[in-house]
Amino acid sequence: MDISIVIPLYNEEESLPELTEWIVKVLDNSGKSFEIIFVDDGSNDNSWTVIESLKQKYSDIVRGISFRRNYGKSAALQVGFQASNGDVVITMDADMQDSPDEIPVLYRMIKEEKYDLVSGWKKKRYDPISKTLPSKFFNFTVRVFTGIKLHDFNCGLKAYRAKVVKSIEIYGEMHRYIPVIAKQAGFVKIGEKVVAHRPRKYGKTKFGFERFVNGYLDLLSVLFITGFGKKPMHLFGVLGTLMFLIGFAASAYIGFHKLWAVSHGIRLERITSNPYFYIALVAMIIGTQLFLTGFLGELISRSSSDRNYYQIEKEI
Repeated sequence: MDISIVIPLYNEEESLPELTEWIVKVLDNSGKSFEIIFVDDGSNDNSWTVIESLKQKYSDIVRGISFRRNYGKSAALQVGFQASNGDVVITMDADMQDSPDEIPVLYRMIKEEKYDLVSGWKKKRYDPISKTLPSKFFNFTVRVFTGIKLHDFNCGLKAYRAKVVKSIEIYGEMHRYIPVIAKQAGFVKIGEKVVAHRPRKYGKTKFGFERFVNGYLDLLSVLFITGFGKKPMHLFGVLGTLMFLIGFAASAYIGFHKLWAVSHGIRLERITSNPYFYIALVAMIIGTQLFLTGFLGELISRSSSDRNYYQIEKEI
């Protein structure tokens, strides 16, 4: 199988027949073998009925997976990735804002130019400014934090080498950070292609403003998991030790200052009446808790079933 096209969807019954016909028209002329995997993320319209009819019409091409309830785009992509059989896996949204005409070029970039991942860049977007400005700021922030020079991390139109999607795991709302996750997994050749962005023809957007808030929280999660997931002591241990030393030094200074004053006959208030003593004590307690958190994290990490899981690129 040359190409697997994974399409997550939620309430997109109107667009599915037209999108399928367009994909088939593009790839039938390419000479490549391909499959279309629709992942219905718990739609409450007739999307699954439409997929069943498409399966009857394109029995050798169309596959369908249906969730019992809505789990989110990341879950749909993860299941679609695991079900894919193609050497190149291409994802696109079901709302027809992504153009199937881009598929042959994306496939060529993976196969001939040897990219691990190619992300689409909707340079010209047909979205209101309330979406485009926050999106630009969001993408700028992710570029700064991750060092990955992409302009549109959240573009649904992406192409992957099959080994990439079989090696990573996405959940929650991590689909925005697949390039980050892939890079941390060792797939560093990440490219970008300017793609057409079409006005929405059917339905309405499924994402609101909360996706930007959730997006930054997920970014912190990705950075922590990829950076310290297998070595939590490196973060919590350092922070805990630093906090404890600051608190200990402060309390030692207060204690020595009190002893010096007593030895010189200077009357001072009791140590327990000094507010800085309690600040130092709290710092020592927080430092101890952080250190213990790192220690417990290390124990959990060492007990993990994938603690010694390493991706091997080649063997001889």
